[in-house]
Amino acid sequence: MGAPLEGIKVVELASYVAAPAAGALLADMGAEVVKVEVPQGEIYRYALPRLAGLDSEFSEAPHFQMDNRGKRSLAMDLLMPGALDALRQVIDQSDILLTNMLPHRLEKYQLDAATLRSRKPALIFASISGYGHKGPDATTPAFDYTAYWARSGFMDQMRDPNTAPTFQRPGIGDHAAALSMVSGILAALRMRDTSGEGQEVSVSLMHIGFYIQGNDAAIALAAGEAPPRHDRRAPRNPLWNHYRVKDERWIFLVMIESDRYWLRFCEAIDRMDLAKDERFDGAVARYHNTTTLVEVLEQTFASRTLEGWRSILDRHGVIWAPTNTLGEAIRDRQARAAGVFQTVEHPTAATYETISPPLSLSAFEMKGERPAPALGADGAEILREVGLSDEEVKSILG
Repeated sequence: MGAPLEGIKVVELASYVAAPAAGALLADMGAEVVKVEVPQGEIYRYALPRLAGLDSEFSEAPHFQMDNRGKRSLAMDLLMPGALDALRQVIDQSDILLTNMLPHRLEKYQLDAATLRSRKPALIFASISGYGHKGPDATTPAFDYTAYWARSGFMDQMRDPNTAPTFQRPGIGDHAAALSMVSGILAALRMRDTSGEGQEVSVSLMHIGFYIQGNDAAIALAAGEAPPRHDRRAPRNPLWNHYRVKDERWIFLVMIESDRYWLRFCEAIDRMDLAKDERFDGAVARYHNTTTLVEVLEQTFASRTLEGWRSILDRHGVIWAPTNTLGEAIRDRQARAAGVFQTVEHPTAATYETISPPLSLSAFEMKGERPAPALGADGAEILREVGLSDEEVKSILG
């Protein structure tokens, strides 16, 4: 069976993470994705590991490679004579325009949805923004740090009481937005199959921030106030909490139905005396005596190392996980058995591993094994494919 998006052409007019990540997923599904960059290449392309303080000589930006794998590259200066017309011709022969450019910049170059879809009504115009396309901040520049993390309330909600807000790691909201955008594009393609008409697909980082923290946000909307932050010293359920063990590592217990697991848990930690203590007899009693129980459990867990607890907790079938470091997580046997990582053979850099596509299809293997394109590697070929002469190509690309 062929690739699900075989024959679909995408022009990606975007930088950094969210929209390019969506483009990579479309390429994983078989679409032909043309990435349009400025002649010097976007800055994300040059974010080498050593610039982040790592002792690494890896010659590419691994995160750029992940979010741009399997694409073709067209590098051009849109101010060059004929460049804009050439780009519009490439878009006219495509199915999807994927972008995160701000509206006023798109309008400046006449690459906005209204202009492009007047030329080609079947075009699907897919855009990712910080705050959406309506309202007073529709044209405000944003990263996921600002729109998804800070302004949505996510950043404040994730911190422990009486501590500073937590810093978000790069690209978290962007990759969530990419998945949403791909879902919208697939729906728009399905509708076009029926009607022949394209449409606009819009995703905002702020909206994604509310959706990802949807449990808390839904409660806040209905109740008129935000749920309390988790306090590990006084949790509502001490069996849904994290504890430090002897070697300064942490374990995370997640037994949401605490009554179901209480006796099994007491047996696992060799504290059947707690099962007989009326202060902890039932979820409500444990809630009312949560601080006392947490102190007891802290002392108990501090008696063994992480490895000492691992086999005990696994053997008793309680729900828990070690708080792995990222270095440990990328070696996790289950992650590797499940195919979370993919080896990439790069033409100029060393062979390396990356994150494989975050979904699988039984009838089509989505490998994600192709590298990102070299800057401008396909430019001349792409322009010739839409009918430009060699002279026109040379005048545009130099």
